[in-house]
Amino acid sequence: MSKQEDFVLRALEERDVRFVRLWFTDVLGYLKSVAVAPAELEGAFAEGIGFDGSAIEGFARVTESDMLALPDPTTFQLLPWRDQGPKTARMFCDIVMPDGSPSYADPRHVLKRTLSRAAEKGFTFYTHPEIEFYLFKDSPTPDVPPVPVDSSGYFDHTAQSMGADFRREAITMLEAMGISVEFSHHENGPGQQEIDLRYADALSTADNIMTFRTVIREVALGQGIWASFMPKPFTEYPGSGMHTHLSLFEGDANAFYESGAEYQLSKTGRQFIAGLLRHAAEITVVTNQWVNSYKRILGGSEAPPYICWGHNNRSAMVRVPMYKPLKGQSTRIEVRSIDSACNPYLAYAVVLAAGMKGVEEGYELPREAEDNVWSLTDRERRNLGIDSLPTSLDKAIDIAEDSELLAETLGEHVFDFFLRNKRQEWSDYRGQVSAFERNRMLPVL
Repeated sequence: MSKQEDFVLRALEERDVRFVRLWFTDVLGYLKSVAVAPAELEGAFAEGIGFDGSAIEGFARVTESDMLALPDPTTFQLLPWRDQGPKTARMFCDIVMPDGSPSYADPRHVLKRTLSRAAEKGFTFYTHPEIEFYLFKDSPTPDVPPVPVDSSGYFDHTAQSMGADFRREAITMLEAMGISVEFSHHENGPGQQEIDLRYADALSTADNIMTFRTVIREVALGQGIWASFMPKPFTEYPGSGMHTHLSLFEGDANAFYESGAEYQLSKTGRQFIAGLLRHAAEITVVTNQWVNSYKRILGGSEAPPYICWGHNNRSAMVRVPMYKPLKGQSTRIEVRSIDSACNPYLAYAVVLAAGMKGVEEGYELPREAEDNVWSLTDRERRNLGIDSLPTSLDKAIDIAEDSELLAETLGEHVFDFFLRNKRQEWSDYRGQVSAFERNRMLPVL
């Protein structure tokens, strides 16, 4: 037994933990949970907890359904919203087959495999997400527009603000679980919030994002309101993104930093951006996986519809933030297309794979976008060589189906299931009659 496993077993007894929730996600990023008694945990560390993989979205066919959930002891944390009565803890799991081999359908394994490939080149991948979401007064009701909890805007400070009280309680819970928060504030939309997590390795960040979503929903329910990470809940207000700052490190050295280079950005950093841009269209189906995601992209504002990069240019898909003098370790890039409803394991895997492809193949970085890209005409963008991201889930799937990078990164099983599921989502959406059609056509046709 490892030292970490022994620590968990002692912590269960010392803290009087009665229930342990084992967490993992399906291919689409929905959180799954099974509770075990503390007495079963030693066996779970050694042999895993068996479950029917065919009952989990995208995991297995009925004929090969036996799977095991192996708890990762490094992710052990008490659940702070379960502090009344017997204590409850949680751990994330790796999913394995009965012979102990990693499951080809486990999104966490997809990310770990991609991180391992980068590690073979000497790189560690760090991420820092800025997560946006909306707070509504009530739970969703079909055909009834949601009502935001406030009418505040960007950085607004309002006396007795429900959003401020919410953020304070949510951050307290997150930090109780070892998840460090860097910033929090009200966003542009009414009821829209942003909470930024501190830099961490990409696997820890993905685990933290799944925990973050759960904490946000639990705090909201506790306050009698509803939280949603839907990419674009309102036509007239901004969508919810997950701008993510990225960097590669070689040991303790930031591989994106080069003193004296333009923007202090190294050759590795420039090649990484070039990889992101060249493969942006084909990975969008993962970073923006829902049919509603493309309403956010088309909406402009903080969502970039065009494939380009710029220094401190918030209209660009990839931004190089302002360099901080004497802080070479802080050199980073920001990807602004990702939305906060993606599967973070798969999203960070494909982003890393695209960037690393640029590094490995020595891609040349195209010209920087110096203008506000949203204000340019289509002809001006074409003359600058600026292409568009896919404008619908349907177009994103078409591009993704021919992507060798995506198939290699996700693996055949996840690649096939994910795209089939997205095709079905698009088909279901396309057949729906919308309020827009009824409002515009019923009175006149």
